[in-house]
Amino acid sequence: MPLLSFALAILLLLATPGPTNTLLWLSGAAVGMRRSLPLLLGEVGGYLTVIVPTTVLAAPLISAHPEIGLLLKLAAACWILFMAHALWTMKAHSASERPITAGQVFVTTLLNPKALIIALVIMPQLGLVAMLPWLFGFAALTLSAGSLWIAAGTLLARLPRRPVGPRLPRRIAAACLAAFSFGIAGSALASML
Repeated sequence: MPLLSFALAILLLLATPGPTNTLLWLSGAAVGMRRSLPLLLGEVGGYLTVIVPTTVLAAPLISAHPEIGLLLKLAAACWILFMAHALWTMKAHSASERPITAGQVFVTTLLNPKALIIALVIMPQLGLVAMLPWLFGFAALTLSAGSLWIAAGTLLARLPRRPVGPRLPRRIAAACLAAFSFGIAGSALASML
């Protein structure tokens, strides 16, 4: 895949709303840009933890055994639904006391279906050494896109508080995560039929 096509495909995928982006956006709204930037390490780490072994080792195994992909989808749907529930039920005053952690972003990204799409469709299927420049480019693009999601959340926090209310960003994020969870689970169940 040419470098420009690779970059555009990655940016397009990372620009679309998803579970990881929802958490980055919500953190930006809750604690601001500077305090949310460490979450990007969880995002990059989560993606690379899936992409490297999947591209190098698991792609042939997943192709030969589609049930593994089904189990991965169901695990992702469960985790994302759990995160949605946690955000929905969080008390208004506890959002700043318990900010989103890099660990939560890491696990959410680890289970994010985008990671498998990147590993199996976009990332060149090369050996690890030959794939290193592509991985560095991917990491840079991920940091850029993630920063934009955090900035969008930070801008949301600067809007007048009275009409929005302190719970609204978390409730929007929880509803988005629940929708993603049901979409992933529906896709997994549809593939069984």
